Amino acid sequence: MGASSMDGCGNFMKYSLFVVNFIIFIGGCIATGLGIWVLVDKSFANELLGTNLYTGSAYVLVITGIAVVLISCLGCLGSIKEVRCMLVIYFTTLFLIFVTMLIGGIIGYVFRAKVEKTIRLGMERSMSDYGVYRSVTEAWDETQMRLNCCGVYDYLDWRDRIPDSCCKRNPNGKLINCRQIEVKNEFTIHMNGCLNVTKEYVRKHATIIGTVGIIVACILLLGMIFSCALFKLIK
Repeated sequence: MGASSMDGCGNFMKYSLFVVNFIIFIGGCIATGLGIWVLVDKSFANELLGTNLYTGSAYVLVITGIAVVLISCLGCLGSIKEVRCMLVIYFTTLFLIFVTMLIGGIIGYVFRAKVEKTIRLGMERSMSDYGVYRSVTEAWDETQMRLNCCGVYDYLDWRDRIPDSCCKRNPNGKLINCRQIEVKNEFTIHMNGCLNVTKEYVRKHATIIGTVGIIVACILLLGMIFSCALFKLIK
């Protein structure tokens, strides 16, 4: 199972593929960790997003990231042992992951482009469910508390049922009971709406998802090229 008569070229390809697989392994770990972080970090606003594109692209990043980590180990073994069968399996699997990762990255950018309309419609629909469905209520409360905002466009969206989560907190972290003070007093309630801040928050995360997905896909392409070259050199 040694390399062909082009021993120098064969060894170069073999160790180059090993190095590329190590880079792929690191990229897979980063993609997996990043996908998990996005899923955990965005969960507070999940009910308000109005689409599964954002969540779907994050799940794609996690699943393909794990697959990349596993397949990179197979690639390293196939290159060091010079086993053609392993390289065929490696190339085929890498191609499938490449397509999936690329799609996940594109989905992230697609969602980034339509995020404002999507979030606006999702927020407007969910306001009437506040206090009715626990998941929606918790999503609104945590969004308003974490992003220091109130309502979709401003606090007036809540009319006469402004949630406590719209209220500011004192220096000690204790919630100010703005219901006992005039609501329009800007010192006791968050005056800005949640649409703009949530839009920028999610758009930033979607950009990260798209960028990482596309970068890792490009690294996988490099791995496929080296695996094909090494495959041809092994007899």
